[in-house]
Amino acid sequence: MRDIALTSLAPITWGTTYLIATELLPHDRPLLIAVLRALPVGLLLLAYVRQLPTGIWWWRILALGALNIGVFFALLFVAAARLPGGVAATMGAIQPLLVVLLAWPLLGDQPTRSRIVAAGVGIVGVGLLVLGPAARLDTIGVGAALAATGAMATGTILTKRWGRPAPLLVFTAWQLVAGGLILLPLALLVEGPPPQLHARSIAGFAYLGIVNTGLAYALWFRGIERFSAARVTFLALLSPVVAVVAGFLVLGQTLSIMQVVGVLVVLISIVVAQRVSHGAHASTPQIPSERHPATARR
Repeated sequence: MRDIALTSLAPITWGTTYLIATELLPHDRPLLIAVLRALPVGLLLLAYVRQLPTGIWWWRILALGALNIGVFFALLFVAAARLPGGVAATMGAIQPLLVVLLAWPLLGDQPTRSRIVAAGVGIVGVGLLVLGPAARLDTIGVGAALAATGAMATGTILTKRWGRPAPLLVFTAWQLVAGGLILLPLALLVEGPPPQLHARSIAGFAYLGIVNTGLAYALWFRGIERFSAARVTFLALLSPVVAVVAGFLVLGQTLSIMQVVGVLVVLISIVVAQRVSHGAHASTPQIPSERHPATARR
């Protein structure tokens, strides 16, 4: 239970991203926000641990950094720019279903009817929570949202399949740096040089980098290592719940009866998925973590 609670802190923290971004950060620099979320804290961690990948792990870290950080962040911001937040969040809610389906061929974890039903209930709950009647659809935005969700789902599965070859902080640092370096040239090309930052923005970026990204992703990767990918990914549904509750508590936004029902439905979906996965854990094939020593660069 303690490990599940710690893993839950990652999506809970991610649920505050919208609040921080809208209240403290530049509104016209989404790619800059993505870069500053990942790269500075990744470089700081890398300077602290002073370890680099070896052998096959160079391209594996590039793939994981792209899927979990770089490509995911970029596509997420394209979706956010072209879709209402509710539509984007609902697209993201299919992640548990994708992970459940991908876990079968890649991890040998056969999907059960209970998991699929729980994933469907979770999608409905997020829809009730954030999808308004006036929501508009945009083909590119929907495609980007689905691709972002697919990237994160695939990254979750590959993280589980490949394990990690180094301590948790090292593994997290590698992915943050790889994802940040992928995003950096794109941000400079599309948005130009970064603007002058004020104290509020610096505080916001510090929170996003250290807590919302560095700490949160370390806890997320830790959870993937300890539990089945399907069990962990359902916890991601906590993110839109926190976003709506934070808007209500901090920004004074209204909370309708339908949204309250959505919160309850999402929480039921998560609880059912945790119980089903916990019951099946003993019979689920486990992919051992690879423990090749990483070469220190001192």
